[in-house]
Amino acid sequence: MISLTSPVRTRAHDWPAGAKLAALSVATLGLFFVESLGFQLLIAAGVLVLYALPGWVFFRDGLGKLRMLWPFLLILTLYHLIDGSLSAGAVVLLRLLSAVALANLVTMTTRLSDMIAVVHWLCTPLRALGVSTRPLEIAIALVIRMTPVLFARARTLIDAWRARSPRRANWRILLPLTLAALDDADHISDALRARGGLVSMEDQ
Repeated sequence: MISLTSPVRTRAHDWPAGAKLAALSVATLGLFFVESLGFQLLIAAGVLVLYALPGWVFFRDGLGKLRMLWPFLLILTLYHLIDGSLSAGAVVLLRLLSAVALANLVTMTTRLSDMIAVVHWLCTPLRALGVSTRPLEIAIALVIRMTPVLFARARTLIDAWRARSPRRANWRILLPLTLAALDDADHISDALRARGGLVSMEDQ
């Protein structure tokens, strides 16, 4: 899941978060049982239709979030080119795109608080055993919330590089990106401590 809730209102926004996450799990699992390239193409086309139904703004914003996948797609493409298994590689690429696109679609139409509530419910057996599940719930929320922020920072660094150099951005942006991520982590930890930490938050 790589995006936040879309401001474009859709019917899916009113669907229960648990049902959407369950459907996502089933659909993602089903993708791994489909080995036909033709069926994978049909599934990918169906996912595109789901993105297009709410309108152009939702479609453009949703697909824009998937640009982060291009390094992985490039590596997989090169591997299968070298391996000579282009057909199998195409299936893997389409499977990856469809799975991430569906997950992105769920996060775009589901509030973060609703997803945390589902995780909270799923962790009920652990709480019955006396295990604190609040750190897990906060960790999941932070991953979903901070992933698009991290990619936005990466785009900012790339734009700054392009403004100062005719060469393409390369691995040198990794250091400032890492430092920015650590700085964000410090601010988040300070904010959590200011609220009394995870133990205090669990009592609220």
